[in-house]
Amino acid sequence: MSGFNRQTASRISTISTVVDAAMAFARGRRKEALVLLGAAALSTRVPGLGTAVSLLSRVVRRLR
Repeated sequence: MSGFNRQTASRISTISTVVDAAMAFARGRRKEALVLLGAAALSTRVPGLGTAVSLLSRVVRRLR
């Protein structure tokens, strides 16, 4: 059994960001969803970007 490695963490982060984007689309927040999808796509090259953008979007939503 292989352990939890960096590649697995990166995939989970990307999937989580895509799920957040889908939820944003479902709630009618198109701009946020598009930003999240872009971040998910870029997170394959920049590890952690999707997670950072997802967290930032939640903070911005709370502060509104």
